[in-house]
Amino acid sequence: QVHLDESGGGLVQAGGSLRLTCTATGHTDGLSKMGWFRQAPGKNLEFVARILWSSRITAYGLSVEDRFTISRDNASSTAYLQMHDLEPEGTAVYYCTSSDVLTAGEWAYWGQGTQITVSA
Repeated sequence: QVHLDESGGGLVQAGGSLRLTCTATGHTDGLSKMGWFRQAPGKNLEFVARILWSSRITAYGLSVEDRFTISRDNASSTAYLQMHDLEPEGTAVYYCTSSDVLTAGEWAYWGQGTQITVSA
């Protein structure tokens, strides 16, 4: 079992920056990838970014790929999401997720979510 703890959300003005942190604890030896999704009020869950743990290969959702950067620290089993030029449309609950397999679209563990509110 893996437990994910997120931090770093909050209120920010449009155009501002935030960094989210997600630390995995528990059985992390098999960690293969970590990622972020977000869910805005009344909308479906949206893919934001993911990083493959060994290769550090990253992928981003189209709406964030030029403004967000995902990275990781292997020693602490922590993933980071650096967000720049935030937009009001980015207001959402952001969820960290991880998996022990590389299968696309397969995610096993989820954090509790952290709220980001972007004011216009």
